[in-house]
Amino acid sequence: MTALPTRRRGNDVAAPPVSQLDADQAAVRPLEAVFAALAGSATGLTSGEALLRQKRFGPNAVRTHRVSAVAVLIRQLRSALLLLLAATAVMSFFLGDPTQAVIIGVILLASIGLSFVNEYRAERATAQLHSQVHHFALVRRDGQFVKDSVTHLVPGDVVRLTLGEVVPADIRLSDVDGLECNESILSGESTPAQKSADTIDGARGLADYTNLALMGTVVTAGEAVGVVYATGEHAQFGRLAAGLGERHPETDFQRGLRRFSYLLLWVALTLTVFILGINIMLGRPLIDSALFALAIAVGITPQLLPAVVSTSLATGSRRLAALHVLVKRLVCIEDLGDIDVLITDKTGTLTNGRIAYIGALDCHGAQDLSVLRHGLLASDVDEAGGASGNPLDAALAEGAVGSVTLGGVHRVAVLPFDHARRATSVLVDDDGRRLLIVKGAPEQVLARCTAVPDGAQATLDGLFGDGRRVVAVASRPAPELSRLTAADECGLAFDGFLCFADEPKPAAAESLQALATLGIEVKVATGDNPRVAEKVCAELGLPTRGTITGTELQNLAADDYAAAVQNNTIFARISPEQKAALIVAARHTGRSVGFLGDGVNDALALHAADVGISVDTASDVAKDAADVVLIEKDLSVLAAGVAEGRRIFANTIKYVLMGTSSNFGNMFSAAAASSILPFLPMLPSQILLNNLLYDSSQLAIPTDRVDAEQLRAPSHWNIAFIRRFMLTFGPVSSLFDFLTFGLMLGVLHAAPPEFRTGWFVESLATQTLIIFAIRTRRIPFTRSRPGGLLTLSTASVIAAGIAITYWPPARQLGFTPLPWQYFAALAGLTVAYLFLVEVTKSVFYREPVGAPAGRTRGAEDRIHRRAARFSHHGRLSGKD
Repeated sequence: MTALPTRRRGNDVAAPPVSQLDADQAAVRPLEAVFAALAGSATGLTSGEALLRQKRFGPNAVRTHRVSAVAVLIRQLRSALLLLLAATAVMSFFLGDPTQAVIIGVILLASIGLSFVNEYRAERATAQLHSQVHHFALVRRDGQFVKDSVTHLVPGDVVRLTLGEVVPADIRLSDVDGLECNESILSGESTPAQKSADTIDGARGLADYTNLALMGTVVTAGEAVGVVYATGEHAQFGRLAAGLGERHPETDFQRGLRRFSYLLLWVALTLTVFILGINIMLGRPLIDSALFALAIAVGITPQLLPAVVSTSLATGSRRLAALHVLVKRLVCIEDLGDIDVLITDKTGTLTNGRIAYIGALDCHGAQDLSVLRHGLLASDVDEAGGASGNPLDAALAEGAVGSVTLGGVHRVAVLPFDHARRATSVLVDDDGRRLLIVKGAPEQVLARCTAVPDGAQATLDGLFGDGRRVVAVASRPAPELSRLTAADECGLAFDGFLCFADEPKPAAAESLQALATLGIEVKVATGDNPRVAEKVCAELGLPTRGTITGTELQNLAADDYAAAVQNNTIFARISPEQKAALIVAARHTGRSVGFLGDGVNDALALHAADVGISVDTASDVAKDAADVVLIEKDLSVLAAGVAEGRRIFANTIKYVLMGTSSNFGNMFSAAAASSILPFLPMLPSQILLNNLLYDSSQLAIPTDRVDAEQLRAPSHWNIAFIRRFMLTFGPVSSLFDFLTFGLMLGVLHAAPPEFRTGWFVESLATQTLIIFAIRTRRIPFTRSRPGGLLTLSTASVIAAGIAITYWPPARQLGFTPLPWQYFAALAGLTVAYLFLVEVTKSVFYREPVGAPAGRTRGAEDRIHRRAARFSHHGRLSGKD
């Protein structure tokens, strides 16, 4: 270990000024010079010094998680539907119809305003949740290593790096034990870079910084201690990340909305051209014909769709925020609803996650303090009594207090844990006797022993049968060693077992049942022993169809591998790479896979999943790789999130289906009537007012109830289904429009004002009331109870529409009062209309509908999604 200078303190010596260094300065200077430039020492900073530097240098973050009202507003203006409305308003004004322009303007402002308010509120709620999610680092303060938020790191802090951590700042390494870092986020090179503490002669690029650990890179092997020389925007990654854009990749939900908007634009333009041509051929005034055609184009589009979607997502975001679920983007809520397979780890999800040390046993199961002593010597616990990054080692140190003394043992070398060896080795000098101690997974450690004592396997089987987590300890004299490699872990003598308990979580059984009700199949992927996993699942009542180990998976052919993934429930003793491969194989079957994990070895799997889910207490790598972060690790919260995603999608589709069917039917009726009647069937301003009232009633859809059967499986955008629905139910709406035409002309002998007023009221009533039939697949629709707010808004809009026709100022819009006989006939027509819709539903839904084939995301989409995650990396946000 290199001797490092300690800063002198005294009135005769002034403290040198503190400054941040660049990578070249930190890499080529001797370690002593780096500490001098940072006014630091190997003992780290005091709490007071750190606080003063935090005030000077600010948080160790590139940018905070701020909510920009301007950015939210700009996003609202990108909708193709809103652009169509704006263009129509401008054209109406210049064509001489300011009334129509005003009505369109009101619709436009209502849509933008509602979307803005809801998304802005949701963004603020998300930002508040971000403030609860923190990344931590092991930093030496006041002479001891303690956990502190990475945003509190300052130049001069001494930091300890362990396996799986994201490097929290730019660090000059001082002590290195087999450290390797994945620097692909900076270099694009996937091969880990080996690190050392040696000063380099000169650097020409990133690959030359062998003595630096850079912010944002990932520790893939070993451990190290070093001093922070640059933080925030001064760090290598910080300078790059500060220039990253905020644009996110498009999700399936957004892609479906975009394709739906294109469909509506195509239909609107087709009808507009057709109507304009017909009216010109009939010799009607060009301006009147153009205004009528534009009104039809606006009328066929669900103008408030952006507002309905944002209201739904914002409502879901607030509900999830109350459950302490952080969704990194609002549209990720819908992704949650897609899940039909959940692959989860065991610890902390199915178990309490509070690991407790039970005892140290010899091969016969008797307590043996020498096993405990060797286990402590090989543990990842700071010699000064500071924090440990390993929960098993922390539990061991806590449980062993007062049981044994380590004496004057000196640690010579350490070979840290990795997921290939599944073991930790330490070389110690114990009163002049050099000893190699290996601690790790029982299968691996026993395989390295020269002989396994009688009874050891039986004791191990009994512990696994009791659901205990077990670590084996072995050792041998090693006078010839001064450093350690994996090849030295051989010829060992078995010492005994360290036993830990992690009891099943009582509430997990109920949570698993909630997931089953949602049609989600739960699979368990764990690095633990298969018998331990089976016992936990049995105690929680999780049905298991089979168990397979990583070794068995490794030897399977491609077809057998796919079958094993499909047919087994428990995957035990699997490596991080195998977890990711398991998820990829499940996705290839067309399933939407969610993965819940919080450990270092879960990062690859979180990247591979359709929806990566982690928790606030997870490793930095896991939190950065996840789409969703649970403030509390609870499967019931996850089930609520999935149900919320499905509820949002179901309510969005309600608006889409009723809007496209009734709007298409009414506008088709208007187009047909305009080619037959000697007058326009409805004035442009009346069409737009009708749509404004109709859409206003539907703003309550996001609060509507959703039938339980709609939550049992995910649904997805299916443009072919929407088109078929429109072409099926649209003509039904048109049929009753034509019946109204016959009533007004043949029975009531209505003049143009009465005709237009009568159709306005009938159109509004049937368009609005159809929501009660469309919102459910149950027949009759009265078997499904709608939301109270939706019922109230629908009744209020119909009443307002009727009242407008009697309002004297409405005469300027072409309305006139109607006789009571019309309203009696209208009631009969409405009942008949809803009855025919129910009959049509019974025929339409006989055919299976749902997700289109081939819905799995492509490789390019996944790359963009993961790139977006890194653009909002833990090191970037002061509150994340």
